[in-house]
Amino acid sequence: MVVKAERAKYGAAAYKDAVGEIPTQWPRTIGPNAMKYLQEVVDSGLTCDMIGRFEEAFAKEYGVKHCIAAPGCTPALAILAAAFDFDAGDEIIVSPVTDYGTVQGLIRENYIPVFADTAPGTVNLSAETIEPCITDRTRAILVVHKTGLIADMDPINELADQHGLIVYEDACQAIFGEYKGRYAGTLSTAAGFSFDAEKTMGSDIGGCVITNDDELNDRVRFIGQSRGARMKEHFGRLHTECGYAYRMPNCTAAICLAQLEIIRDQVAHRDKMIRLLSELIGEVPGVTPLPIPDYMNVYSPWMFGMSIDPEQFTCSAEQFAQELADGGIPAPGQGKYYLMPEACTFLEENARNKVYPYSMPPASREYHYGEDTCPTAHVFLENWIRWSTFCEKYQPEHCELAAAIVREVADRNRK
Repeated sequence: MVVKAERAKYGAAAYKDAVGEIPTQWPRTIGPNAMKYLQEVVDSGLTCDMIGRFEEAFAKEYGVKHCIAAPGCTPALAILAAAFDFDAGDEIIVSPVTDYGTVQGLIRENYIPVFADTAPGTVNLSAETIEPCITDRTRAILVVHKTGLIADMDPINELADQHGLIVYEDACQAIFGEYKGRYAGTLSTAAGFSFDAEKTMGSDIGGCVITNDDELNDRVRFIGQSRGARMKEHFGRLHTECGYAYRMPNCTAAICLAQLEIIRDQVAHRDKMIRLLSELIGEVPGVTPLPIPDYMNVYSPWMFGMSIDPEQFTCSAEQFAQELADGGIPAPGQGKYYLMPEACTFLEENARNKVYPYSMPPASREYHYGEDTCPTAHVFLENWIRWSTFCEKYQPEHCELAAAIVREVADRNRK
């Protein structure tokens, strides 16, 4: 008898059992103009350029020259990877604690992901953890702002400049977060964003790329949306490169445009609530919230995260999380699967079996992926708990209730 493995779920389906005494993001708050914009799409007979309107509005809000709308965050990062046009076997240094969508495009373009470890006590990499990973095959650094915490970008950019490397950002969880007065996503050459249903600016799905680089903008649109095709007179489409049709649908653009109109106030409120929640839970002995760096003017969190000190408790982090759920916090868990070198088991298999591009050439050396690839990140996640149901619906009383539940569980399991 063949037992089918349970498939991963996304969006509302992944949170259908997330219940408790604290609000979740479901049902999502939708911008008041959403139906108006959707009606425009229908009434126009699909001739209105809602995608262009959203791109223009998002670029204006972010203060950048270009926004390229995509059907999701994974496609957005994938078309960026394709647009850079590196060679097979070239190395991209990437954050190890992230989602598969961060690395999918790199792998499909036959680049080799090299995972830099995280800095101690956090989920993000740093210039110090990146530097040992740089080789003569390194071409770019892809920085993920996990949970909405922005990595310390100035030192990373300085390091990249020294080695002639491109830096770009996965800002899918950090929309309108601010680093030293600048938005996450504007701190490098380009960035990808997510508007998936569960994300901070949740639409039905969706994503985008932003950049100030005119040439990169043209390249992303050519490879990512025009399928690598140019028009030839008296002939038609001439496919000069292998490209993609990653275009955002007009109806998605309509909802995204409506969500953009309400997101700034939501982010400001989230910032206040995450700081209050972090302060309250930080008062519980043995429990440490993710540290919020001083350089972050605005924390745009998609999830709340905290660590427990295993020396102070009789239970595991997994058991601690389950007791939080039983106590009324919706859908807490560990998120061990965020460690990409451990979660992407096919990478280790391909590297071990010298499957292209791990064959030599184009690879220049042997690679290994596993829990020991990024030991600091692995150990950190063993005792880390997060809930991605943190949302703009939180009020101070919800933060106080969540902190009380954490304290109760901690006290019950204290050594």
